[in-house]
Amino acid sequence: MPTRYGESPWLHEFPRTRRPDFPRLRGEHTCDVVIVGGGLTGSATAYTCAMAGLKPMVLEAERVGQSNTGRSAGLLLADPGPLFREIVQAHGLRAARRVVEAWARGTSDGAALLKRLKVAGGVTPLSDLLVGRRGDEKVLTREHAARDEAGVASRWLTDRQAKTATNLEAVAAIRVPYGFAVNPYAACVAIANAAARRGAVFYEKSPVRKVTFGRKSAQVQTGDAVVRTTAVIVTTGIATAEFKPLRRHFKRRETYLVATAPVAAAVRRQLCPSDSTIRDVGAPHHRVRWTPDQRIVIAGADQDETPPRTRDAVMVQRTGQLMYELLMMYPAISGLQPQYGWHLPYGETADGLMYIGPHRNYPHHLFALGSSGDSVSGAFVAARILGRAVRGQVDKADEVFGWTR
Repeated sequence: MPTRYGESPWLHEFPRTRRPDFPRLRGEHTCDVVIVGGGLTGSATAYTCAMAGLKPMVLEAERVGQSNTGRSAGLLLADPGPLFREIVQAHGLRAARRVVEAWARGTSDGAALLKRLKVAGGVTPLSDLLVGRRGDEKVLTREHAARDEAGVASRWLTDRQAKTATNLEAVAAIRVPYGFAVNPYAACVAIANAAARRGAVFYEKSPVRKVTFGRKSAQVQTGDAVVRTTAVIVTTGIATAEFKPLRRHFKRRETYLVATAPVAAAVRRQLCPSDSTIRDVGAPHHRVRWTPDQRIVIAGADQDETPPRTRDAVMVQRTGQLMYELLMMYPAISGLQPQYGWHLPYGETADGLMYIGPHRNYPHHLFALGSSGDSVSGAFVAARILGRAVRGQVDKADEVFGWTR
């Protein structure tokens, strides 16, 4: 089977008859909350708002869940992305603990919700391993020491334990808090449908053209509609053209992902266990996970955003690169072919953390921007924080994710 470039397996293999089909927004409307962006963050926020008795309206420029959400690695991880030691250095110990606690809560909340909704493909528990190879000993030792000193859960694995746990030539590893594997597009569809059953309304093919605001309310304009509201929540991953001044906070980046053909049982025994996900400490790092049908997904080869005219060629090159790097990790996969190769654009922040909350230059607005492809736990972290904020229940501890940090 030839490699499908530019398409993720989560989207390609999801039955078309089960994909939501929401209308385009037309006319004049009034609602409690307008959520701009119909990915997992927007859908989870709509669900949270609906459960609180609000009537949210979600505006998606394309199709719900089919942009960045459906192109992610499909992991719910309790680690926020940056190393804990890096967060401490940037923001101090207290703030770093708050970030880790929020991510652990978001991961458990997200997994519990998806289990209740019986999301297609299930929610599979995973052991999350941060792995060091030769030359990485100092980075791992310092990371574990920082976690241990702060009382943040982690377990040190010696070289022998690390090799047994990963089937890699690892010098050491840290087993960090729990994680889960999900189909990210199926997760978004399940939450969007649940939010709609509770009163949220979704509109597709309805890109926002302009947002204006006054002292008491805001007005959102699409090509065919005007919506008056008291709150606008922006969950587009990176600041769009309507919020151009915010773009300076992000570096436009992209990561690449490859899903292999199914792996034979004899080969699987020589690779990382199927109940684990592995991340190395390289720059950029690699992330490896299994799918339920025994394919390997590897993510990495991050770089600055490429121009659209060169993207197809870069996609082929990066797919080959990732397959080669996977072969260097696990020589037993020799001859294994990639079935899918795709990319995920994201907005990289200076400290690797999302911006979640209000911005002083945009009254009646809340934001959840910035992420990478490793984990979708940030969607549930943001949904909790934004759900509180839109009801006026501000928690000072959330300032670690704010624009003034």
